[in-house]
Amino acid sequence: MARAPGPSGIPSVCSASAMVLEAAMRATLPTALPLLVEATCNQVNQEGGYTGMTPADFRGFVEAIAAAQGFPLDRLILGGDHLGPNPWKALPAEEAMQRAEAMVSAYAAAGFTKLHLDCSMGCRGEPTALDDATTAGRAARLAAVAEASRPGGDIPAPVYIIGTEVPIPGGAMEELGELELTDPEAARTTVDIHREAFAAAGQSEAFARVIGVVVQPGVEFGNHNVIDYDSAKAGPLSAVLDDLPGVVFEAHSTDYQRRANLAALVQDGFAILKVGPGLTFALREALYGLDAIAEELHPGARPRGLRAAMEAVMLAQPANWDRYYEGDDAERALQRHFSYSDRIRYYWPQPEAREALDRLFALLGDAALPETLIGQHLGARYAEVRGGRLAPQARALALASVEAVMQDYISACGG
Repeated sequence: MARAPGPSGIPSVCSASAMVLEAAMRATLPTALPLLVEATCNQVNQEGGYTGMTPADFRGFVEAIAAAQGFPLDRLILGGDHLGPNPWKALPAEEAMQRAEAMVSAYAAAGFTKLHLDCSMGCRGEPTALDDATTAGRAARLAAVAEASRPGGDIPAPVYIIGTEVPIPGGAMEELGELELTDPEAARTTVDIHREAFAAAGQSEAFARVIGVVVQPGVEFGNHNVIDYDSAKAGPLSAVLDDLPGVVFEAHSTDYQRRANLAALVQDGFAILKVGPGLTFALREALYGLDAIAEELHPGARPRGLRAAMEAVMLAQPANWDRYYEGDDAERALQRHFSYSDRIRYYWPQPEAREALDRLFALLGDAALPETLIGQHLGARYAEVRGGRLAPQARALALASVEAVMQDYISACGG
């Protein structure tokens, strides 16, 4: 359906990678778009998450990168994704919700102004997926905590996202075929039931700041394949927005969609485009290319290369990939490094991984890398280097690989 012309969408960068965030800022800075950076409940929470960062820590981390890049803080939006009891779903519901309240309070107090309230997943003894009324009631409970924890001052009141997508955050585990889109009536019901639950909790003012609903528009990626957006199939769902003034749809798992598909999503009202693994996948591609170039230029200079170091880290700590990758040993080894789900991204913060990456960049330094090796191992960057638009240096090549993905999102969002 036709939407208003001009900037009408926004990329949502879901990553705690310093290089990804630097590249996102470099790509966004020359545009009119703000930069929305989001952390997930498992990644950043009051207990540290898998990054070891609290929401206040994450804010400081992102703002330090912005300062180094000259990115204005007034163009930076911080968000929290899937905020709810999911990190503690093995606990009884009340205990998990108390921890979720502490998390949401920490996000709100740290000045995060886009909060996705997601209480759809069952806790100990509950169904895997909860009914709408329970989900909405718990979301309203978290909204009340967020409202009470607002820092005031110049920080605006938070806006809220409600609803959830069906697949697990971070991509599906299996080979994907046909996807079931969110039923249009289910989207309306989600909004109506949340409105009632917020009112019952005395949070109607907070509900007035609900700006988005998470739906499944027919985009997803598994370990091996990507389901492309089909605007015609999404038409009935998109039409629901005519009945929801001031609300857009938020599309998760838009990673690996082609630029034309991203533009169509925005045009159809799926205005918030979440991307995370697609960015770290592009960074990993570039780093492995540089790893191969380093081995050509400096054979034997390192105790082991980057890929070998990452394999050792993942084998030593299999929790973040083992249950997500299927097949024989060779297939699982392939997925550890090259799956679209990019679960290797959980391992870059590990000390052994950081040390291996530091060795790679120290070895290559600021030297001009041979064009022939860039063409061989980083072919997507070759034309930019040959055309004089990109320095043939290791760090510049890695950042440019992430920026190229960001440019698809920026273009689609009118930037």
